[in-house]
Amino acid sequence: MFEEISFAQKQRLAFIDFCLLFKGAIYRQDLINRFQVGLSAGSRDFSLYKELVPNNLSYDSREKRYFQTSAFKPLFEHDAKRTLTKLANDISDGFDAIGDIHFPVEAPSSLNVPDIFIVARLVQAILNNKAVSVIYTSLSSGSGARELVPHAIVDNGLRWHVRAFDRKSHSFRDFVLTRISKVTIKDAPDEDECAPKDTEWQRLIPLQLVPHPMNVEHPTAIEMDYGMENKQLLIEVRSAMAGYLLRRWNVDCTERGTLKGAEYQLWLQNRFTLNSVKNLAIAPGYASS
Repeated sequence: MFEEISFAQKQRLAFIDFCLLFKGAIYRQDLINRFQVGLSAGSRDFSLYKELVPNNLSYDSREKRYFQTSAFKPLFEHDAKRTLTKLANDISDGFDAIGDIHFPVEAPSSLNVPDIFIVARLVQAILNNKAVSVIYTSLSSGSGARELVPHAIVDNGLRWHVRAFDRKSHSFRDFVLTRISKVTIKDAPDEDECAPKDTEWQRLIPLQLVPHPMNVEHPTAIEMDYGMENKQLLIEVRSAMAGYLLRRWNVDCTERGTLKGAEYQLWLQNRFTLNSVKNLAIAPGYASS
């Protein structure tokens, strides 16, 4: 039966599946608005989805919305790496589950890929403003239960983490997704546990990046690489993300640009802007300068 469904309808079924997995619920109007189909066509799609996986969704007549059930199992396979990229760029379609066109473009291999169901639970919690209980394994204390209030899924260039308020330490922290083995959605958080109170996340700091003064023989090449204007690249970054960005691009953060090595092609010219930024041990040359 599944083989007889048109590609267009498979796209709509994949969208229903995607929304149930990552949002926990979907309105019929969400499907109609996304694909510009009529009410009757949208109703047929939900009927077919329920016929294919009857235990995946239930309809709440009071809210007029379909909800994910506790027995939910995705109808389609949602690739973790591609889905995370789509979530990061606010592309909520799930089309990769039915086979997108593949282009001859390669990216570096990922050494760690988060569990898609862990990601889905955390995204649900964020979208619905809920706290979560997780089992988290840290380098310092091993495995244990924690209660978190997540507010963002973040790609730091090397791995994915969730930015969350940690009820154990009473602070906002980063938690690596691959170290989370179980997620249970809990109650609504207090106001002081939510994103607006995460000062390191809310604060933007300016970074002034220039070609490295010691390691680059032809600075014009670096200016072209990064689209610099007036021989510099000015960007704003969240304070909580500054260390990750500086490490990812091997930006020399010493006072006078003294790190040696071909990998250091950029220098942070306005280093003083980092004075009040936390967790900069990973910024190249910052801690030792």
